[in-house]
Parts: sequence; structure tokens; C-alpha cells
Amino acid sequence: MKTVKVALRSQAGFEPVSSSHTSLSENAATHGGSLADQSLLDSYSQAVVSAAEEVSPSVVNIEARKTASSHRRSRERGGSGSGFIITPDGFILTNSHVVHRAERIEVVLADGRRPDAHLIGDDPDSDLAVIRIYAPNLKPVRMGDSAGLRVGQLAIAIGNPYGFQCTVTAGVVSALGRSFRARSGRLIDNIIQTDAALNPGNSGGPLVNSRGEIIGVNTAVILPAQGICFAIAVNTAKHVAGWLIKDGKIRRSYIGVAGQDVKLHRRSVRHHNLPVESGVLVLSIEPDSPAQVGGLREGDVVVEFSGHPVASIDALHKLLSGAQVGVRSRLVVIRRSEKLELDIVPEESLPQGN
Repeated sequence: MKTVKVALRSQAGFEPVSSSHTSLSENAATHGGSLADQSLLDSYSQAVVSAAEEVSPSVVNIEARKTASSHRRSRERGGSGSGFIITPDGFILTNSHVVHRAERIEVVLADGRRPDAHLIGDDPDSDLAVIRIYAPNLKPVRMGDSAGLRVGQLAIAIGNPYGFQCTVTAGVVSALGRSFRARSGRLIDNIIQTDAALNPGNSGGPLVNSRGEIIGVNTAVILPAQGICFAIAVNTAKHVAGWLIKDGKIRRSYIGVAGQDVKLHRRSVRHHNLPVESGVLVLSIEPDSPAQVGGLREGDVVVEFSGHPVASIDALHKLLSGAQVGVRSRLVVIRRSEKLELDIVPEESLPQGN
């Protein structure tokens, strides 16, 4: 029998092996690829297992109870979702739509405990909310940094779909920088798209990287599609949660107009040297609002606010932050082909959905 010497090195870095037996060498060559694949799968599995073990004790099941009235009868109805502990003293982050207008909130911890819970703050505009529980020996999660995310990296979702506690699914970050409209109508930016499977009950649960750090808050699924799910970036969540814990709300400003996006005539753009080719057409103005006091009229087209171009309603919403409350700002509008500058002082807006 002829002696054949075969050396193999897998992608995972196995040491070369040799044999003086033809059948053994051929067998190794045949199965070398599968051994390498198995090693890669083990590494992938280990990353998912480690992350799940790290985060699962911090994930909670949330039951929100509300009273619905119909035909002179009242009945209690409920919804469920997920959340996760973010501080040792019991603050929990979840979705606004899970707990919004809830009259009673029930939280079940991973170890089966049911501590008292109440709402701290709710922000429908970002679809985030903070609740608090009172219990000893709580394990908070480790917050990551969504600014460093890369498309294709591992993404692990943990939650309680259909009441099945601490269900783990895994996938990848499919896209970054998506925008998603909240139920209040405002646009949420920097949304993470993932193909980690989400189902009803996953809302408010964590999206985790391979190190067990939170990178997002699972928030929505496109039901007709497969593998298109969304999470609010953790950097957004940290900002909103901090304000909700501090003040119980997020301060935003408003000027009191209803409008729609319109394209500007090219001649007008060139004539006035405008930085945008579209603006916000004012359709109506609330009585005694900052817009009315500032001299804004129906039919005006807003193109600039506080030195920033305004190409759409969403762009204007982004500029109307809490920092603008009570601050005199310049509003640039096009009125009957004329460019005008108005002074306007935004006021604090009431929370959406109340």
C-alpha cells in the first residue's frame, strides 16, 4: 500500500495531523471541513449561551392591567411585555406601549418573585418607559454603546413572547440608522434593524451583543415580513431613561402649528439662497400659541428654525427639544414669495397620549 502523508489545518486553528494510512488520511480530508464548521458553530453557540446566561436574570415579565368600558360595563383587560433591570435599586426599562395608561402593573422576576411595581415615567414619543420595583438582590444589566455597532454583528434578543419566560433568539444586526414612527406620530431615529426573531411579548426586552451588553430595546415587528424587527438604540434609551428617572417625563417644546411637507419652487430656492428645497406648509395655527403670538400665518412655509434648515415636519420636531422651551428663536418663512424672519418663543408641550 502506498504511503500518503496529509496535513490539515482548519479555519479554527487546529494543529496539522498526519497519517501513513491512506484510508485514514482520506477520511480526515473528507471530514476536515465539517470539523471546522463544528468548531465555528461551537464558538457561535458559546457566545449566545454566555450572553443569555449573563442577561436573563435581569429580564422581567410585565403585565399591564387597564379598565375598558363598553355598554355601561367595565372590564379589566391586560397586555404583556418584557423589561430589564437597569439599576440595583429596581429601575426597569421597557416600552411605553407596554405600560401606557396602565392602572396596575405586575412584574415577575426571572426567579419567580412578584415585587410591587409602579410607573416612574412614560415617553410615547420614544416608545420608552421606566417602572420601579422594590426587592432585594437585583441584578442590573450592563449597558453597551450603540454608536460602535456594525452591520452583521451578533444580536441576541431575550424576552417573554406569549408568556414563555426568558426566551432567547439570535441573529445579526441587519441595518443601522433606521427611522420608526412612534404611536404618538413622532419619528424615532437611530433604530436598529435585526433579524433576531421577535414576537408579541418581546416588546421592551433587551437586544444584547456577544459580550452580554445591552445594545437596544426591542420594540416592533413588521408582521407580514420575516426577519425584520426593530430595536431602539441603547444610547437613545440611556438618555431617555435618565430624564424619566429624574423628572418622570421628557421635556419637549412646541410652537402650535399643523403643517405638511411641500416642495419649494426652484426659482424661490435660488432667489432666497435657501439651504433646503422643501419646507413645512402651515395649515393651521392654535389660538394663543407661540406661532400665533410670533406672527406666523396660515400659508407660510417654514424653512429655518433657530439657525437650522427645516425641510420637513420631522426635521422641525427634532429641533423642538426641551432646550428650546422659553428661548426666543428665529423662524424663517416664505410668505407669498417673500422671505421673512419672525421671533418665536416655544412653550413646553404636554405629554402625548394623555
